[in-house]
Amino acid sequence: MTIATMRRSDRRISPVFLGIAAITAVAGWAAWTGFAEQPGFAVFLFVTAAWIVSLCLHEYAHARTALHSGDLSIEAKGYLTLNPFKYTHALLSIVLPVLFVMTGGIGLPGGAVFIERGRIHGRWKHSLISAAGPLVNLACAVALLVPLGIGALDTASVDFQAAVAFLGFLQVTATVLNLLPVPGLDGYGIIEPWLSHKIRRQVEPFAPFGLLAVFGILWIPEVNNAFFDTVYDLLSAFGVSPNLASYGHSLFQFWQ
Repeated sequence: MTIATMRRSDRRISPVFLGIAAITAVAGWAAWTGFAEQPGFAVFLFVTAAWIVSLCLHEYAHARTALHSGDLSIEAKGYLTLNPFKYTHALLSIVLPVLFVMTGGIGLPGGAVFIERGRIHGRWKHSLISAAGPLVNLACAVALLVPLGIGALDTASVDFQAAVAFLGFLQVTATVLNLLPVPGLDGYGIIEPWLSHKIRRQVEPFAPFGLLAVFGILWIPEVNNAFFDTVYDLLSAFGVSPNLASYGHSLFQFWQ
């Protein structure tokens, strides 16, 4: 196998990702047309698969930006194939975010791909690499909520509209949470290059616990209420009713 062949395979979209995308399409069609006898299960499959697709795109954005910023090791790691099993922390990047959605209805961001930061020079490049992931979530939120808000999906079933609203809600929560300047999240990664070496050394030990800390703080009623009020206000700004997203969440949890 030549080096050129290896590079092509390192960039070829993974069949795993294509399979997840296919599940998204089929489940979305079933929810759109009302074909499924149990709409809740169709909504569950659609939202879960679409959420995993967005997580893959989130990590891909980090990797692609890092590649163009100077980390040429990205290709060999398989990050550009969109295969979730290629991520350094598949548990943090895929499994935990899905569990957060299933248990709490929150689009909590996952872990990141491994980037060799020493290969990258320039603070702006480091910040952009960290910002690339949340920007994907923001783009997904806009792509989902704008058509819903302007009535472009009015011909679809109410169940499908609710599923899209809930999925858009997850993208908004992921964007907001991931932009928090908490060690371990992309928000901190954006500002980290601009901090002094002393501060970075002091904060570094807390990075592995940042994600869990955010999840724990969200259990505080006052924080939880303020957070969801903000997210619902953002949904309303897109012209999407928070009640529709809540209905989508109830359909998603079909087992209850």
